Amino acid sequence: MKRVVAATVFILSTLVLPGLCAVRKPQYQAARIVDVQHKAHTRVLYYLVNTPVTQDDPYYEISLQVGTMLYVVEYTPVHDSQMLPEDWKPGATVQARVQKHAIYLLRAEGTEVKCGVIRHSRTAP
Repeated sequence: MKRVVAATVFILSTLVLPGLCAVRKPQYQAARIVDVQHKAHTRVLYYLVNTPVTQDDPYYEISLQVGTMLYVVEYTPVHDSQMLPEDWKPGATVQARVQKHAIYLLRAEGTEVKCGVIRHSRTAP
């Protein structure tokens, strides 16, 4: 009896474990860029005689239509002079991987860009 149980456990583990350990490719969906807006967060660097000295940190607010959902995401460039990729224009289609609090957009060269989700809503069918 013990051999039957041991053999069953061995067979199941050899069939199930490779499937659990397999690396899965990310699932991308087609997303249409609805709108792109260039904005800036203003932050206080320090106070000089009760006067705040501020700095603007630029970011892009991108509206994406993924299926029946409309996502508004925030893309922060690495440095101030960095622009959006040229193919990210309103009306363009990009590949997107949707997660709970972030959307990963696939660039033309194959790298991913993480964008934080600001808000989302369901669109009319």
